[in-house]
Amino acid sequence: MAKSSSLNVRVVEGRALPAKDVSGSSDPYCIVKVDDEVVARTATVWRSLSPFWGEEYTVHLPLDFHHLAFYVLDEDTVGHDDVIGKISLSREAIAADPRGIDSWINLSRVDPDAEVQGEICLAVRMLEDARGCCLHCHVLKARDLAPRDISGTSDPFARVFWGSQSLETSTIKKTRFPHWDEVLELREVPGAPSSLRVELWDWDMVGKNDFLGMVEFPPKVLQQNPPNGWFRLLPFPRAEEDSGGNLGALRLKVRLVEDRVLPSKYYQPLVQLLMESVLGLPEEDDASPLAVLELTSGDCRQDLATKLVKLFLGQGLAGPFLDYLTRREVARTTDPNTLFRSNSLASKSMEQFMKLVGMPYLHEVLKPVVNRVFEEKKYMELDPCKMDLGRTRRISFKGTPSEEHVREASLGLLTGYLGPIVDAIVGSVGRCPPAVRLAFKRLRQRVEERFPQVEHKDVKYLAISGFLFLRFFAPAILTPKLFDLRDQHADPQTSRSLLLLAKAVQSIGNLGQQLGQGKELWMAPLHPFLLQSISRVKDFLDQLVDVAGEEEAGGPARALVPSSVTVREGYLLKRKEEPASLTTRFAFKKRYFWLSGETLSYAKSPECQIRSSTSVSYIRAVERVDEGAFQLPHVMQVVTQDDAGTLHTTYLQCKNVNELNQWLSALRKASAPNPDKLASCHPGAFRSARWTCCLQADRSAAGCSRTHFAVTLGDWSDPLDPDAETQMVYRQLLLGRDQLRMKFLEDSSMDSSPEADSGEGSSTTEGACPDALARQREAAARLLEVLADLDRAHEEFRQQEQGKVAPNPLRP
Repeated sequence: MAKSSSLNVRVVEGRALPAKDVSGSSDPYCIVKVDDEVVARTATVWRSLSPFWGEEYTVHLPLDFHHLAFYVLDEDTVGHDDVIGKISLSREAIAADPRGIDSWINLSRVDPDAEVQGEICLAVRMLEDARGCCLHCHVLKARDLAPRDISGTSDPFARVFWGSQSLETSTIKKTRFPHWDEVLELREVPGAPSSLRVELWDWDMVGKNDFLGMVEFPPKVLQQNPPNGWFRLLPFPRAEEDSGGNLGALRLKVRLVEDRVLPSKYYQPLVQLLMESVLGLPEEDDASPLAVLELTSGDCRQDLATKLVKLFLGQGLAGPFLDYLTRREVARTTDPNTLFRSNSLASKSMEQFMKLVGMPYLHEVLKPVVNRVFEEKKYMELDPCKMDLGRTRRISFKGTPSEEHVREASLGLLTGYLGPIVDAIVGSVGRCPPAVRLAFKRLRQRVEERFPQVEHKDVKYLAISGFLFLRFFAPAILTPKLFDLRDQHADPQTSRSLLLLAKAVQSIGNLGQQLGQGKELWMAPLHPFLLQSISRVKDFLDQLVDVAGEEEAGGPARALVPSSVTVREGYLLKRKEEPASLTTRFAFKKRYFWLSGETLSYAKSPECQIRSSTSVSYIRAVERVDEGAFQLPHVMQVVTQDDAGTLHTTYLQCKNVNELNQWLSALRKASAPNPDKLASCHPGAFRSARWTCCLQADRSAAGCSRTHFAVTLGDWSDPLDPDAETQMVYRQLLLGRDQLRMKFLEDSSMDSSPEADSGEGSSTTEGACPDALARQREAAARLLEVLADLDRAHEEFRQQEQGKVAPNPLRP
């Protein structure tokens, strides 16, 4: 049994941010921290006081995290970035509502005294002697303290208070991981029992000392259970200051998902029910688990769809699963113009399926043209209300052009980008994943069966293009960063160009049905090109579904990405562990790295055939490195262990914090199954005969900081986890259990009454075939029994954790 914890975070947008630049605007970005560990950084939105980010992260976490913080900063080309404000959310506040937080939250001022982090290790003893009661406070060490000095370190010392007495430790210079190992002795003074308070401070030669954090223990704890171990540092207690909106606000969506995942055997009955349900008759099936999930998945439909798609991919039944939901959706639809236009479970499942299976295909098709748009930065505009004729004049130096000239130039540029996009799409039949093609083939068959009329002859195309163009290609063009096509958001000018291209691709996906309608008549110059593309798109869709086979290609999936496939690659700066010699070289060398589930390899360039590689199975830790270690930002370390048991460290520098987080996450996930992972490591480097972090002179000294193997970013390439996926399905089914019981089992008693015989039975079963009703009631009873068994298993494991009982074996 295991426990899982993950945060779903969406940084949507900001409003009313203060201007930090002389231009009267700001260049805001947002940093997301979990317990002072930076887990994400949004892209910078240039020249905006109401930025839209729309960035979403899933962060897998250890169970003991405490708070989540969002910092908004203004990026400056020269000097340090300006801090605008922060939002801090405690774990308790996030977990208070199972649906999470979805609201505008005002930014607060960043108070340096409240920006504390790290832990302190203490051992306290209460002793009695002839002189009375004595308290021995053994201050051993601290770790991960906040950097208060410009060097990225601090000069920490501890101050201990008990009653009216106080003592201080010595000051350890230039470290965030001090080792004191000092015992401070304080004697009890007459009066009421006092609390013990330990404060950490950064010593400054000039000016006042900087606060680093504190811990406090009441008299009752000191007497009954004296502190002994690591304790998290806290800020001074104070009321949370609300800026009243003067610093602006962020719209955030945050949801904490914590659950107990049982051993696989407990989920087998539910998995069996789910697999059986997709092979039945969906139109008559209202009591299957999937039918119940359709009714109860409103608040978390996208997450649930992702879990279901992964679960059925792992069983080799993703195609039948999508076909099941599609048939139910098609059967309920009377107007073909509304088919799959809502965010139903069927629509979301198909959308997530395309992202999970088709992301490499999307990159192959769109990335070349999207990169061109970013690199060329051409000015394009068709809307007369948005044309900046003065800007065009500044670019051309040929006087102010007319609207007609700008329109013609923009039309030429747009078609110059749209042509390659359409060519790449219609020429990509052979590159589209077979599983996607097979799913679209089944989708087309169901739509043709439901709408065979001549006037609906285009519905079979619209059903597929609605997913492929409107929910896949067009959103990726509009916001390429959200689909990993780019590392940064576009600037305002490029964003407008991408919007025009996305609108055009959307019109092509609609087969031109809405051309000339609505408020965007200024798109008319593009209509001839769009209309010419429609016949090519129809031919492409015909070829796309012309695929043989009725089963999943390759059978059940064991992973979304095979272990031999490269999951991340790119240039990094590499530096080996410093050798033990008097003359050492200080140099990071640029190398091109490839990471797969099997190896981490590198070469001088992507084309180089001579590669050095390390087996992923040798990795024991993947951690950040303090900037002070090499006076460089965005450095990480990969600690490996050879066959002889010797540890080796390789230092890698990334170009920005997002790349650092992505490499950290990818390496941690690839090495997750490895045994003997390190519980601690040094966040510094061993240089000049000592560790830069904790100043220890022994190269083999135990690590001074905890490792963070549990902190990873969720993405489309995450490994399949059928137990965790089924656990989420079980939790969602519990929400519909009462409704299922009332609809089928309680109605059965009414059906045997005289009123039921006279045709006045329950409205939920009116007009249904008696045999079908009997099957549905039997299925409902079976599902309820499976849910009850899982309820009992969870309760038994909960009691086992409390030391009461051992879990019973599965019932036959």
